[in-house]
This record gives sequence, structure tokens and C-alpha cells, in this order.
Amino acid sequence: MGLFDNAVPGGNITKPLMIALGALLVGKMLSGRNAEQPDQTETPAPTGPASTGTTSADGGLLGGLGGLLDKLRDAGHGNVADSWVGTGQNQSINANDLGAALGPQVIHEIAQRTGMDEQELLKQLSTALPGVIDKLTPNGQVPQQHQVASAFNS
Repeated sequence: MGLFDNAVPGGNITKPLMIALGALLVGKMLSGRNAEQPDQTETPAPTGPASTGTTSADGGLLGGLGGLLDKLRDAGHGNVADSWVGTGQNQSINANDLGAALGPQVIHEIAQRTGMDEQELLKQLSTALPGVIDKLTPNGQVPQQHQVASAFNS
């Protein structure tokens, strides 16, 4: 998968894991909508299996990379998240801690879309996120959402 190949131990990001990462970081990968379409977070009636009320139009389930980092900070894992963005050593995160930070609804939705078991999904995400976020933030700066999207599309 290009940019992210050496972001995870073993160097291989599977398609379900890439879908999961995209669901968290790049909403259009999950929903098929593009940035010009209005955000549908306030409309409760999904129109089909690929459309949900929890996906923002351009930032994934949590509002993109910044939203994901905020969720981790709010859950008490700010030092860990900041280590992924910063230029030093990446700290690890426990799968259960990641699940608690993301919330059961987000985990359930991603698991459904990837076809993965929720525990396996959390295990793989907790392994992959430190390296992937590190790759997305090479200078210790969180990129703009369109930059994150282009990294996933390359």
C-alpha cells in the first residue's frame, strides 16, 4: 500500500486494516462521499449500507486525524498520541485502551465495514496506528485533511 508499507511491524497492511484506517482518518474512503457533499452527521436516516450518520464528509468517523488524536487525548492517552506525531520514539497503546478511547460505536461500525472481529480489529489498529500516524506527521505537524486523504489515495 505504498507509503504505509513500513509503518507497521512486518511491513504489510492488509486491505481490511487499510479500510479501518481510512474509516478513522478519511471519511470518503468509508462512505463514498466527497468533500463537496454536505456533512450528514445530523441526519439519522442512513440511505444504505455505505451511508451512516456518524461519518463526517471529509474526516472519517472521528473528524480525521486531528479528531482521532483529540479522542486519544480526551481518554488520557495524550502522551502516547503525541509520541506518534512527534519526531521521537513511538509509544505503544494497548488494544483495550484504544477501544475505550474510540468508543464501542466506532469500533462496531469499523468492524462491520471490514468484516473483522472487533478484538482483532483493535489489536491490528493498536499495532498499526503508531507507525501510520508517524508517517502522516513526518515533521511533527498534523497535516490538513486533504493531505491525509491524498496519502491514502497514493
